Amino acid sequence: MVAKMKKFTFLAFYRDYDAFLHDLRDLGLIHVAASDRPVEDNEQLDEFLVKLKQLREAQKILNRQIDKKSAAPLNEPDIERGKTIPREIELIQNATASLNQQLQVSIKERELLRPWGNFDPENIERLRKAGYLLDFFIVPDNQYNPEWETTYDAVVVKRETSRTYFVTLTQNEKVADELNLESVKIPGISLTQLDGLIASLREKIQVQDQKLKALAAELPSLKAAIGDIEQRMNYTRVHQSGTSLADDKLMLLQGWAPADNQREISDYLELKAVYFDVADPTPDDEVPIKFKNNKFARLFEPIAELYMLPKYNEIDLTPYFAPFYMVFFGLSLGDVGYGLFLFTAATLAKILQKSKLSTSMKAILSLVQVLGASTMVTGLLTGGFFGFALYDLDWPIVQALKEKAFFDNNRMFMLSLVLGVVQVLFGMCMKVFNRIKQQGFKYSLSTVGWIVLLVSFIVAALLPNALPMFGTVHLIVLIPAALLIYFYNSPDKNPFLNLGIGLWDTYNMATGLLGDVLSYVRLFALGLSGGILASVFNSLAAGMSPDNAIAKPIVYVLIFLIGHAINIFMNTLGAIVHPVRLTFVEFYKNSEFEGGGKKYSPFRK
Repeated sequence: MVAKMKKFTFLAFYRDYDAFLHDLRDLGLIHVAASDRPVEDNEQLDEFLVKLKQLREAQKILNRQIDKKSAAPLNEPDIERGKTIPREIELIQNATASLNQQLQVSIKERELLRPWGNFDPENIERLRKAGYLLDFFIVPDNQYNPEWETTYDAVVVKRETSRTYFVTLTQNEKVADELNLESVKIPGISLTQLDGLIASLREKIQVQDQKLKALAAELPSLKAAIGDIEQRMNYTRVHQSGTSLADDKLMLLQGWAPADNQREISDYLELKAVYFDVADPTPDDEVPIKFKNNKFARLFEPIAELYMLPKYNEIDLTPYFAPFYMVFFGLSLGDVGYGLFLFTAATLAKILQKSKLSTSMKAILSLVQVLGASTMVTGLLTGGFFGFALYDLDWPIVQALKEKAFFDNNRMFMLSLVLGVVQVLFGMCMKVFNRIKQQGFKYSLSTVGWIVLLVSFIVAALLPNALPMFGTVHLIVLIPAALLIYFYNSPDKNPFLNLGIGLWDTYNMATGLLGDVLSYVRLFALGLSGGILASVFNSLAAGMSPDNAIAKPIVYVLIFLIGHAINIFMNTLGAIVHPVRLTFVEFYKNSEFEGGGKKYSPFRK
């Protein structure tokens, strides 16, 4: 359900406004309403956004430097130290980029020089001073002319990949033109020197990498700096939400808080230099949403938030879809062993990682426990246990359970359809209560008519002796339901318009309800396909194991574990997604869920 909220209006003297906002933040219970007036460009907020982006990018970079196997100790958080880290990372990255560029150039020069061998470039310079020119050429093998060895003192240095590398030693500066070739520009450094330079550059790059890894110890300071910027941004936004009154002498601010905290807030503010008023929300107010559910329904709130939050005047459907979702998940996964695995894994994680888990992660693990337990119970309907048929065991207790719990494929198919009918009708009942809450009782009567009509047909089909189809009793039920459907679907409109709307609703019901109910067949299909895949992996493990006393169990266990790991992952994903679809499409639609509420987010540190 949605917690009841109270509207708080604050009036503060302009000189006390900042102090009041700090008090409000320390209280940490008021969701400040955004101002309706247009927000002007704020250089301070823009500056905060730029800094926040830099800090978050730096956080991503440092997170990648953490060695998960041997995490280095982290330093104590220091906000001012955290603010300098992005600049340090930028300098390290610039230095690394420059070194990498030099390294790539050096590697290319080494590849260019490698075919010519290791020689001292100073010897070439000595020849030049003596009046001799040493030119380097590369030609395809079929274009090399041995006469060049006589004419130009050509010397073949190397032949590879169908190319000939040769040099000429002459006093002729126009050798390249005469040969109609382009001479190769050789780096003015030896191969040994290039190897040394490359090794040196790589060492320098490693030094920069080590500097970056060392900065990972400052992650707490970086997170503290991010928190500080976010807090200052939030404060600035709240500060701008105030409205100036009385020639800027007074500041007006509005906010929301749960009704359960009204006394605590009032007692706190009585001691502060501010006037405040408390009122109930009006229908036009955009009231923030805070869930107030029992322990079981609270586990399913993250699923509800995947779609959207309800409006304040809507019924929160979380407690009502939670039992359905739990059962649907179990039917979709449909294996006792898989349910046992999920339940055991979540339980061990909660026990072994108890001190490290956040509140939200503990809630998710609790949800996995509930869904795993549901899978174990619903898995008894088909009797699958990691692909093996439990009910094939000739144990008295198993056979007794089979007689009471076993469902074959036909019964599982029918069960899926029955659950679809039940949830769709239940959704229509929620639609009735939603309309009563939002618009009034008379606006729900047409939906009541549809529920009565549908239920009467279901009862007449299942119990023809008690309620004959279109018999006198059935007609007595149908006539009032039809009147509500066709002449009271829009109480404020004329009967002819109501009749047209009723006919349109009839068309939508006839086409929509059938599709909605058939969508629930996916529960049967997912459970069946998962069971078939599990048995296939068992057959593969048995069939592919060699007839060797040592290798056979090893191969069997490997195929079994890998196969079922894949199947558990895929089927669990399907068991999450498809019940979500049934909830948000079929159930929410028939409940006439509108949504669009904003989450309650109090102003606090």
